[in-house]
Amino acid sequence: MAEKRNIFLVGPMGAGKSTIGRQLAQELHLDFVDSDAEIERRTGADIAWVFDVEGEEGFRVREEKVIFDITEQQGIVLATGGGSVISKEVRNRLSARGFVVYLETTIDKQVARTQKDKKRPLLQTAEPRKVLEALAKERNPLYEEVADLLVKTDDQSAKVVAKEIIDRLGF
Repeated sequence: MAEKRNIFLVGPMGAGKSTIGRQLAQELHLDFVDSDAEIERRTGADIAWVFDVEGEEGFRVREEKVIFDITEQQGIVLATGGGSVISKEVRNRLSARGFVVYLETTIDKQVARTQKDKKRPLLQTAEPRKVLEALAKERNPLYEEVADLLVKTDDQSAKVVAKEIIDRLGF
């Protein structure tokens, strides 16, 4: 590949952004970056701690900075946090710096994939299904707005989804 291009994965928690992102990066021989993992690396604390201490607003400020820094790179696959698209600046940045792929999934799959995960602060305070439904109502239109490509992840392996993305983007 003469020109290294970026692929940015957006979508709700439990859509498979990190798992599919790693597979995609491996297949394309690109670097993989997870924005949540990078926030944890920079702060020296997990996302739940950042939420507890700084609230969601403080977390979103950190997230925006990390995404702006990461998107300066070339030849990466980036798995963004589910709420990163709330920021218009982040949406604009992702659109300007690479291909944005919306990994779409159902609420049922999200519930199944996140039920044992204690690292998701937004799911620790209420009934997870209701939280996921509210987040979907707010964020799904933003994922659609920013996406160059929409891929459904429900009944496919990470390898199959990665191949579909590669084929559809023409990499």
